[in-house]
Amino acid sequence: MNKSELIDAIAKDAGITKVAAKAALESFISNVTSTLKKKDGKVSLVGFGTFSVAERAARQGINPATKKPINIEAKTVAKFKAGADLSTAVASANAPAAGKKKK
Repeated sequence: MNKSELIDAIAKDAGITKVAAKAALESFISNVTSTLKKKDGKVSLVGFGTFSVAERAARQGINPATKKPINIEAKTVAKFKAGADLSTAVASANAPAAGKKKK
């Protein structure tokens, strides 16, 4: 699903116009982004998940083309940890059918 498909789905489910759904989605994205820009920013949606910020330390890596070591700089990254309800829903939807073996 891409952004426009998500806007269509939100509009249909909420019974609102696509313009209103787009405004709501953009507001959500903007608020999550501005919160994560703050030091120790975190957005928790119970059952869905938590958006947070993490620091990645500088480390040694290997250039796959040349096989030579390279230095990777430290950086700040956004993280998402799925909540219990989302994890359960995804696991049950993608579970193999009972009695069938994986090939």
